[in-house]
Amino acid sequence: MSAAGPAFRVGFGFDVHRLSPGRELWLGGIRIDHETGLDGHSDADVLLHAVCDALLGALALGDIGQHFPNTDPAWKGADSKQLLRAVVELVHQGGWRVGNVDCTLVMERPKVMRHAPAMRAALAPLLGVEEDAVSIKATTNERLGYVGREEGACAYAVATVWKA
Repeated sequence: MSAAGPAFRVGFGFDVHRLSPGRELWLGGIRIDHETGLDGHSDADVLLHAVCDALLGALALGDIGQHFPNTDPAWKGADSKQLLRAVVELVHQGGWRVGNVDCTLVMERPKVMRHAPAMRAALAPLLGVEEDAVSIKATTNERLGYVGREEGACAYAVATVWKA
């Protein structure tokens, strides 16, 4: 380890959004057909938001709300892939590169694991990594709590970055 610190860092991210009728469901950078979508200032892609927070956390740069506040009309309806691109640019500006991400999506329906390959294919180029550096997992909440009642969904993500 150098005086500047370790050559790699780890960050953790979490996000949650309410499910609402009349909204499109965007998860992991892809649109999924479903009767409800996630509600938010942007497209509310909870998985990409968790990845953004993990990357920002790895570099101690705050969270997604600090960089893309829901009070800023510029981000109203924004494609979360645009947010992730901007976060990855911050990573690169700091002299870092993304190593890998590991994500877990928590929701009752729809079942999303069949969409995981498409999500990995969408995320990898945004992150500048190979698909085998993007892990997507999904689980239910066993019908417990807001997720179990299908009121919302949440996602967790861990990311590593390395000094370029």
